[in-house]
Amino acid sequence: SSSPQITFYEGKCFTGRKLDVCGSCNSFQDQGFLNRVNSICVQSGAWVCFDHPDFRGQQYILEHGEYPDFYRWNGRSDHLGSCRPIGMHGEHYRIEIFEGSHFRGPSLELTEDCSFLQGQGWDKACINALKVYGDGA
Repeated sequence: SSSPQITFYEGKCFTGRKLDVCGSCNSFQDQGFLNRVNSICVQSGAWVCFDHPDFRGQQYILEHGEYPDFYRWNGRSDHLGSCRPIGMHGEHYRIEIFEGSHFRGPSLELTEDCSFLQGQGWDKACINALKVYGDGA
């Protein structure tokens, strides 16, 4: 598969200055790109973008496709500061969800996509903690 690639644009609808990224980027500003992002094109891979440098702040998951304005990735503003590709093809991964905080209470372990937790027998109203194991994301 091709290496992950994402392009950030200063303006809406893929206009203005742009920044091409092919791997982890902990600071858009260090690449000479201001933190203003109004549209994004994900050419390949899946990405997690952060509204602050150094992978801090609110996280946004972007899969392959075009995002002509920040509402399309559920952004509250045009502020993004860093990004990294999500490792999607590991061999060993699982996630464990917990009803209680600090990994207490009923839990459920998942090792594959699950579009409906109740279908897996999870009858709790919320999840307050989780652990991701291995090379999953």
